[in-house]
Amino acid sequence: MKKILFFLVLAISLWQCEPDVEDPTPTDPVAEPTPYPFQSPPFFPPMDIPLDNPLTYEGIELGRYLFWEQKLSGNNTQSCGSCHMPQHSFSDPNQFSVGITGAIGNRQSMALVNLGWAYNYFWDGRAITLEQQVLEPITNPIEMNESWENALEELRNDPLYPPLFKAAFGSTAITQDRAAKALASFLRTMVSANSKFDQERLGQYTFTADEEAGFNMFLDEGGINPNTGESYGGADCFHCHSHAGMQMGDYLFHNNGLDAHFQNDAGLASITGNPLDSGKFKTPTLRNIELTGPYMHDGRFQTLEQVVAHYNSGGIMSATIDPMMEAANEGLFLTATQQQQLIAFLKCLTDTSFIHNPAFSDPHE
Repeated sequence: MKKILFFLVLAISLWQCEPDVEDPTPTDPVAEPTPYPFQSPPFFPPMDIPLDNPLTYEGIELGRYLFWEQKLSGNNTQSCGSCHMPQHSFSDPNQFSVGITGAIGNRQSMALVNLGWAYNYFWDGRAITLEQQVLEPITNPIEMNESWENALEELRNDPLYPPLFKAAFGSTAITQDRAAKALASFLRTMVSANSKFDQERLGQYTFTADEEAGFNMFLDEGGINPNTGESYGGADCFHCHSHAGMQMGDYLFHNNGLDAHFQNDAGLASITGNPLDSGKFKTPTLRNIELTGPYMHDGRFQTLEQVVAHYNSGGIMSATIDPMMEAANEGLFLTATQQQQLIAFLKCLTDTSFIHNPAFSDPHE
């Protein structure tokens, strides 16, 4: 009897000492983020999406909240959307944006259009990836003037964000890397591909006579034919704003004849330190150009008429002027009618469905 009692007690004690077995069906399972099936629009090349930041519905939605989140600024009054307004194709109608302290920048706010096909971000190309680009405005003292440490702490204390980060990344950890990935994902979905130009490529729209004439000028050489002494009749736009790949910009760096000297802003040279890069700035896309004035890196031109007049004049010669400015110091010799026809074509790049897309709107409202 004693032996039976001994083994019974031993069995009970061993059972009590066994480690807990993990519940195979936890009450709060973490769902995997849902892949976002991105497809490039017709005639666009594939988008280069980083392997470590695949597009997901949850990541994009988190990025949308962060894009419009004023807590990312030092005094909680500005978001990314404050200087990138939808009605202006996510650019700023002011020549220079004003930061939270009242400080004013020295470059025009670039439009956020089709950034997933671009590279070398900012006018001087100092950010290689979108994930790098989105980090800077928060800490820039003349923009949002906030430390990432403070911004992240505010997000952690907001009951809205831990669930959004958990849905996008599998845990409630709120980090700078995750915030950057979500913002970049959102920006990659901001695709404009429904202008008259796109519709014409698809056979859904027919250019007017002026728009057709403007498109032909856009694609033709400009300046004077040395053999005949007559104008080629083109506008030379295609060199830097090719429609191959439907981007309307090569995203490379050019000196387009704005100045003879560059003491105020050396452009790419301020990053590379190479004097041969002085006065070179990134070529922006011409998509939605009708909506994104003022124009050039410093917003010096208020209208498209002024922009076209600049190129028609040939621009200002300098040591680093781009060789593709073939009519430099000479001019294109476009008539007033031809200039208006060129502008008529440029307005065919306007995509009103892009600026009114609810997927890009402020979710905090």
